[in-house]
Amino acid sequence: MNTTRDPADYTLAAKDPALLVRQHEAAVSWGAVFAGGVGAAAFALILLTLGTGLGLTSISPWSSGPSNAKAFGFAAVVWVCVTSILTSGLGGYLAGRLRSRWLAVGLDEIHFRDTAHGFLSWAVATLFTAAVLTSAVSGIVRAGAQTGATTVAAGGSVTVGTMQRGNAEAATNTWPLGYFVDSLFRMPAGSSLGAATTEGRIEAARAETARIFLNSAATGDQMSPEDTAYVTLLVAQRTGLTPEAAHARVVTTYTRLLQKMTALDAAAKDAANKARKVTIGASLWLFVSLLMGAFSASLMATHGGRVRQR
Repeated sequence: MNTTRDPADYTLAAKDPALLVRQHEAAVSWGAVFAGGVGAAAFALILLTLGTGLGLTSISPWSSGPSNAKAFGFAAVVWVCVTSILTSGLGGYLAGRLRSRWLAVGLDEIHFRDTAHGFLSWAVATLFTAAVLTSAVSGIVRAGAQTGATTVAAGGSVTVGTMQRGNAEAATNTWPLGYFVDSLFRMPAGSSLGAATTEGRIEAARAETARIFLNSAATGDQMSPEDTAYVTLLVAQRTGLTPEAAHARVVTTYTRLLQKMTALDAAAKDAANKARKVTIGASLWLFVSLLMGAFSASLMATHGGRVRQR
């Protein structure tokens, strides 16, 4: 390191001996900043682990309801805020206490530098925690992708015909569509299958009816007269019902399917809206907790720096 100083420095030092020390003194002790940041991040991990354990012990899998969810959410918010204040305060105190002792520096400058050390230690801890969480989430996503790729590779020998049959089976086995299609081909009490109504034909009729229902339900409207007449014919042939009874069953079943799909769609929208509100609340409280952490770190750094100066 070059220790050669400008001759003007000695001229200024002759007027004020402390000025030379102030000019060549480091304003930031990065070692203390990083030490405080690492200490805060480690302490945050400890408290978050403790909070997770306490939260799991306070939740019963046999009781659920809005009141329990609100209580748990309030407790989680309080714990996150308290954790942010405690961990950031510890990091700020370490940064202020471990920094270099400044000689011949004014009190206002010392106060500003200590505040900056606390803020920097909080920033280091926040970035370190964010990097660890991002790495953990990326690892989980990567493991899931590898598992999916292995599953696809294991099933890569499936033939085209098998895939087509699988698509038809998936369509007819999907709830609630499969349930309503099955109800179409229920035999009346006391009846028996005829020679024409074999199992293979029933499965083909179920798959075709499922496709007709899906095509009609995509528009959210009633089936066309042609589709209704065709499905009525299939039901009458496979179940032995009269055309009038088969037609009534088709209309009733399709109407129930539309009602069920509408209810499911409303429930999905309600769940999405609740998730949106929860996300908004969590983001706002996380913002508040970060602000609390920054303030706590800056405040405790000034206290630690004051002790260091003594």
